[in-house]
Amino acid sequence: MHVLVTGGAGFIGANLVREALEQGHEVCVIDNLSSGYIENLQEVQHDVRFVEGDIRNADLLAQIVCGMDIIYHMAASVGNQRSIDNPYGDADINLMGTIRILEAARMAGVKKVVLASSAGILGEPAELPVTETHAKNPDSPYGVSKMAAEAMALVYEQIYELPTVALRYFNAYGPLQRYDAYGNVIPIFARRILRHEPLNIFGDGEQTRDFIHVADLVKVTLKAGTLDHARGIYHIGSGQAVSINTLVQLMEQIFYQEVRVRYLPPRPGDVRHSLAGISRAVTDLGYQVSYSLEEGLKDYRDWLLEEAFGACGS
Repeated sequence: MHVLVTGGAGFIGANLVREALEQGHEVCVIDNLSSGYIENLQEVQHDVRFVEGDIRNADLLAQIVCGMDIIYHMAASVGNQRSIDNPYGDADINLMGTIRILEAARMAGVKKVVLASSAGILGEPAELPVTETHAKNPDSPYGVSKMAAEAMALVYEQIYELPTVALRYFNAYGPLQRYDAYGNVIPIFARRILRHEPLNIFGDGEQTRDFIHVADLVKVTLKAGTLDHARGIYHIGSGQAVSINTLVQLMEQIFYQEVRVRYLPPRPGDVRHSLAGISRAVTDLGYQVSYSLEEGLKDYRDWLLEEAFGACGS
């Protein structure tokens, strides 16, 4: 199939591109490189068509989308704190950018659009694990913009009969995930560990997160596009809750370093607990979690060390 990956030079997008190529798809990538890295596509640069551009450019999208079977819409402004600092920019990319994608897909007769949504839509859960029917209660501009984008995708299916799937990713991590001050806790901790700097934990560290390795995430993302019966919303996580304190202990072992921790006041917009209910994805998509957190962290460590020093960690 011919697939378009928006944000395909980013962490999840570039991993998805590699998986799509391995499965024999023809791949086109659009990315404005505002947060993605062209280096993420270096190994596959001769196998993909890369377009440097913005998803909010309707004329450019109309050209690129023509002839595509599936669009995997990974481009986004990510992170609660980034959205708190710049709510307008967050909404412009996450909502208006998504509308541009959906409209281009509708006009070009694309078979399906798979949208990268977020657990940030849910806010503080009333019960765990959190299933797809849980009430949406976002507590940051990021959660609101992703909720609106998800709702718009589902409306496009209802009104225009454009098949859509929204995948609510929980805390993804793994190779190609580079440091971002607004990003996931794992690369932030890893960078500070390698620099022998103390780790900042906001709150008491007993808050929990559901960490999912990117290799598992992109496999099920591709399936969501290629399986005809896949529709609606799916939660994509590991189905395991891990406290931040436990994460620190694991990273100490895996990076062979004792770390210092500074406990700071909790941040606004951070939920206390998070745990994905993944049974619908398992049943409908054949979703399998193959990486334990320990195995995934070792894989990420090895990539980080090779990236930084040109040699794999032991």
